[in-house]
Amino acid sequence: MAVAHALAARGHEIGFYTGARASTTVLGEGFRHFGFEQVNEERLYQTVMSPKHSTNAWKHPFRLINALREWLISTLPAQVRDLEKLLDRWKPDIIVCDVTMWGPPLILHETRRVPVAILAYAVGCMIPGPGVPPWGLGLPKPTSWDTRLLSRIVEALTERRVESFRRAVNQVRSRYGLDRLDVPVHNFLGTLPLYIVPSAPELDYDRSDLPESVHYVGPLVWNRTNDASLPAWLAERTGDRPLVHVTEGTMHAWKPFLLRSAARGLADLPLDVIMTSGDYRNPGELGLKPLPPNVRLERWVPHSELLQRTDVLVTTGGAGTVLTALQAGVPMVVVPTEWDKPDNAQRVAEAKCGIRLSPRRCTPKRLRHAVERILDDPSFLRNAQRLAAALAARGGAQRACEQLEAMCGQIPNERTWKNSNRV
Repeated sequence: MAVAHALAARGHEIGFYTGARASTTVLGEGFRHFGFEQVNEERLYQTVMSPKHSTNAWKHPFRLINALREWLISTLPAQVRDLEKLLDRWKPDIIVCDVTMWGPPLILHETRRVPVAILAYAVGCMIPGPGVPPWGLGLPKPTSWDTRLLSRIVEALTERRVESFRRAVNQVRSRYGLDRLDVPVHNFLGTLPLYIVPSAPELDYDRSDLPESVHYVGPLVWNRTNDASLPAWLAERTGDRPLVHVTEGTMHAWKPFLLRSAARGLADLPLDVIMTSGDYRNPGELGLKPLPPNVRLERWVPHSELLQRTDVLVTTGGAGTVLTALQAGVPMVVVPTEWDKPDNAQRVAEAKCGIRLSPRRCTPKRLRHAVERILDDPSFLRNAQRLAAALAARGGAQRACEQLEAMCGQIPNERTWKNSNRV
């Protein structure tokens, strides 16, 4: 959405292909919405969001593998049917694609000769490479003999699964007369003309092994413009005490374990706590009340306003939350749950701008100690502010626009906006 607004301001026409759940947001921001027709949105939603499927990969690897196969590969033919109709009707000049929607890069990029750019969402680049741990488990960077051994063991264990995914993808590609892939899918995505990462090398192990198509542009943060006014109770806050913000993200499907630990562990300390439940949960139905006097629970507070006043963020580690916090220079305690969150948390810990805490060890006492440690040690704040400067230097949405325009081969005239593209 941040890139869409920046592109629209530069004279381009934007459309979103996504599910009906997102239609209100897309249309409310003034963009076209092309909804799923062949893709079964409810089935996909349950696959992605259910804790049964998105659970820890160490504990239930086969559940995770089956969920990924359903999500990434089984939907490919339906994606292609939907998008072929869209390509015929709307004729976009370029497709900007999520790393988890494989129809455009694996099929349409070749069958329809339409330019496809990858716009990643995670804190680090998902293309495998030497010197970085395998993606998905939140492993430490392999810098010592034991971490290198761990990475090699995990790589060996996952190689067969990666190969099975590639075989399944190649079976789908063969239906469209396309050649077989001889590299893992994420390596193949790196061969496309443009691969945008909303981060900075300083937050991604300072990688030097990536293809020339990869560009770090810094956070692509968007806040809902129609709901972003500052609440009166926040504006009236004096700021005499540290402020801790606790969030489980907007799409949290687990029990509110983090909010419960925070409400108990941070109770009656000389600091203020603002917890948010997310839009999809009613704060009154989470079983958290009565709350201590220093703890406030809201459904949602605009991060653009709240994080300017926050001293410590406590989060489950969603990429949007982590990058928004680092953009504001806020150190954090990350208690990662599913999908990309363990890797996001590990990068925060490696950059020394926060503390990673296992969900199984997230007791009220341990969470309180982690928050107090960040408040007592100014190095966490300094490192977060250092990363904020590095992220800001990357250019954000405007830099992403420049990359996309260069890929299209057309740059709009700043005065007339006549040379516009459909994205």
